[in-house]
Amino acid sequence: MRVLIAAGGTAGHINPALAIAGALRAARPDTEVHFAGRRGGMEYGLVTKAGYPFHHIEVNGIQRRLTPKNILRDIEAVWHLALSGPRARAILREVQPDLVVGCGGYVSGPVVRCAAKMGYKTAIHEQNAFPGVTNKLLAPLADLVFAAVPAAVQKLGVPGKTLVVGNPVRPEVFGQDRAEARALLGAGGRTVLLSFGGSLGARRLNEMVAELMQWEQAGQKGILHIHATGSREAEAFAGLMAQKGLAGNAGLAVKEYIDNMPQMLAAADLVISRAGALTLAELCAAGRAAILIPSPNVAENHQYYNALELQKVGAAVVIEEKELTAEKLIQTVERLTADRASLAAMGKLAKALSEPRSLEKITAKLFELADRPA
Repeated sequence: MRVLIAAGGTAGHINPALAIAGALRAARPDTEVHFAGRRGGMEYGLVTKAGYPFHHIEVNGIQRRLTPKNILRDIEAVWHLALSGPRARAILREVQPDLVVGCGGYVSGPVVRCAAKMGYKTAIHEQNAFPGVTNKLLAPLADLVFAAVPAAVQKLGVPGKTLVVGNPVRPEVFGQDRAEARALLGAGGRTVLLSFGGSLGARRLNEMVAELMQWEQAGQKGILHIHATGSREAEAFAGLMAQKGLAGNAGLAVKEYIDNMPQMLAAADLVISRAGALTLAELCAAGRAAILIPSPNVAENHQYYNALELQKVGAAVVIEEKELTAEKLIQTVERLTADRASLAAMGKLAKALSEPRSLEKITAKLFELADRPA
């Protein structure tokens, strides 16, 4: 069987796609998986590193805020959109897939739309409670629609062919040894705090984390803090560290990107992060307490509603960015880390929300669709 997966833009779209690809090949080793995405996007590096054939298609989003720079971007986006249909058709003719799967991001649009019109079997996966525009447009065209949560079903507009399957999480997130992960970090008896703002970074979150780190080190709080700055904010964060005299501190580990996230989640006692759908799925799979700071720069404010689902059951504390201050973040961390037993209890509540069979459900339905007579 040959499968073409379209996904791009952020790790929240790409990692679920890679998880699905791996599960398909694990279930049927003769499955051939190809990817379509932007060569300039982060999908290119992640997909090629995983060893899958990559087919380039350029699709960009429209910038809604009108500035001279954004106007130029929008002109480029319209040009790429005009070329995306012919390019998608060329990829489909080259790959000749038995099945086409869209996992989100702008690139999913032309690939899945053209596949449906050309008669290929298609499926899409929506990771959020509030579906993105691309998936809402594709849902009526797709043969099969996967939703991560029940709240997305009606919003996608095709309840008759929509299945709630959770968000696919890499199997290694479930199978980590916590003691081993902490030993590799040299954590000892310290509280391990893990923070990140997404693959690109989040400036406001980074600024507040730098203030938090200064508080941690000034008071010798017994915390080992691991932070990922994101690719766009690495240089600025290094400047903050130098300004606050934090560079070279043994209680801090700062990286641009965490490429061993399953191990880091296993070692952590508390996580500070955005509230993207995949991030929350992995937090639940690992069973970790969290302070969630939803990004306000997303469609329908969907990260906030994602985060509320964890706060409702006591698995997380939500702080909206408009209310985020260094003082509030420090107070919340101080309160939560003062009681390790309570942190562990929050983690168990998060674990209860996980869907360990998500990949199993998705792959079973994809094989069923692919095996269905044309």
